[in-house]
Amino acid sequence: MLKKIYTILAMLIIIPACAQFRDDTAEPRRYEEPRFADQEMIRLKVNKIEVISEFTPSFKRPNVEHLFPISIEKTARIWARDRLEAVDFSSNKVAKFIIKDASVTEENEKSTELFTKDRTRYKARLVVTLKISDPESLSSAETTIEAWRELTMNSDTDIDEKEKQWNTMVHKLFSEFNRSMEHNINEYLNMYVVNNNYIQEYN
Repeated sequence: MLKKIYTILAMLIIIPACAQFRDDTAEPRRYEEPRFADQEMIRLKVNKIEVISEFTPSFKRPNVEHLFPISIEKTARIWARDRLEAVDFSSNKVAKFIIKDASVTEENEKSTELFTKDRTRYKARLVVTLKISDPESLSSAETTIEAWRELTMNSDTDIDEKEKQWNTMVHKLFSEFNRSMEHNINEYLNMYVVNNNYIQEYN
């Protein structure tokens, strides 16, 4: 009888312990990458679109892109998926969306005034080339966009506030990139765009 009581007590101890590992109310992601699926697709007269990244994070300061809650490189890939569409499957033309830089660096600025806090400056840089090649005619055309944003905050800013400001920084970066890349595609790669209505302005 005593042995049975010990067994029941052991079960009562184990069951609550196991319940601690349940995660029925997992916290959702606080920040999401910008999306562009609600905007009109840029339909390219190519057989396929390749997304290539030439950027390799160093994970060493002054580079801090790996600390950001939103990856600039990943968001660039999302942009290509949301905005670019290959529609000419009978051709051999290929579009390459090449991510050359997706970095963020930090620079500490020591205060020279009494009662003034040290500051940290963050610089985000995104460089992307869209190149379209035609192997039959051995011709190609490309356009490159360099977008950047800067942000300065007190060095002792807590991590929650940093992530909030970093998130805003990335969203503004891609708002600028989205406008600039669409404009450049329609201006410099217009012969590869379906129903391109871009009108060149001459000064």
